[in-house]
Amino acid sequence: MSTTYQPLAADFLQTHSYLTEQEKETLANLRALLEEHAAPYVNSWWQSTEFPQELLKTFASGGWFHHAYEQTRPFENSALFRGMIALEIARVDASLATFFGVHTGLAMGSIMLCGSDTQREEFIPKMATGELIGCFALTEPDHGSDVARGLETTARKNGDHWVLNGSKRWIGNATIADLAIIWAKTEDTGEVKGFIVDPNSDGFRATKIENKYALRIVQNADITLDNVIVPESRRLQKADSFQDTAKVLKLTRLEVAFTALGNAIGAYEKAVAYTKQREQSGRILHSYQLVQDLLAKCLANITSSWSLAMEVAHMKDQNRQDDEHSAMAKLVVANQT
Repeated sequence: MSTTYQPLAADFLQTHSYLTEQEKETLANLRALLEEHAAPYVNSWWQSTEFPQELLKTFASGGWFHHAYEQTRPFENSALFRGMIALEIARVDASLATFFGVHTGLAMGSIMLCGSDTQREEFIPKMATGELIGCFALTEPDHGSDVARGLETTARKNGDHWVLNGSKRWIGNATIADLAIIWAKTEDTGEVKGFIVDPNSDGFRATKIENKYALRIVQNADITLDNVIVPESRRLQKADSFQDTAKVLKLTRLEVAFTALGNAIGAYEKAVAYTKQREQSGRILHSYQLVQDLLAKCLANITSSWSLAMEVAHMKDQNRQDDEHSAMAKLVVANQT
């Protein structure tokens, strides 16, 4: 059943006017789903640090895993629309947005951009329906932002298969994933290659990271790879250097900015609602100018951040966007909101 789209109160510059009617209807349906099946429960999920497996079926049945990808026409939806999907999810919960970013962005994106036609045909439809959930394993215990040069996980060719050894850290979705995109350096040439790895493989172990302060619903894990055997058919056939890895990261960078924006909007909405019902010293908090000043500054930061993210999305749709544009949007939105 279709739901009418209602502009967000924080959409000061009416960004929604750039969306098509179909896109607005789709976002309205997503918002309704989140408000019914996620918003009332996120606090309890946060407390238990468990990912709601039942929510996967809800999202999958609604077709929410395929909006960025189609079998023959990848990324046919606008960058602004994809960003708004991330925003709507993050507005309810940052962990759920992170799950989506990892599964539909980094994992599916790796196969779409770096996989062969056969690999795309085999995995993308199942990932789009939620039959398979993916994770993306690049970061290592000693290498985060310097992983391009410091990658220590190794891949050794042995006949018609590869042998992977090493460790990964902070890997989102790792304990619930049906496949893991593992990035490793070849022992002989030092080339960076990607592999589609079955987490049930001998020597593969994912251990949930406990006692997190943030993103507690996301199932981050440490992954160890001890002589994990991967067939050549599961090597991403179009990934031969870190430049190929970087293409995947570039694909999702702007949506990270929209995710941060969604977090800020959710916080702003909660603050406005609270100040309108909370009474202090005989007055509603919202009536105090100091409180109004703080809320106005919040809205101003959201508005300027939204403007930047929207403009970069337009550039992306017009093939004018470079890495630095998305990186700037990500930096500004994360810092400003």
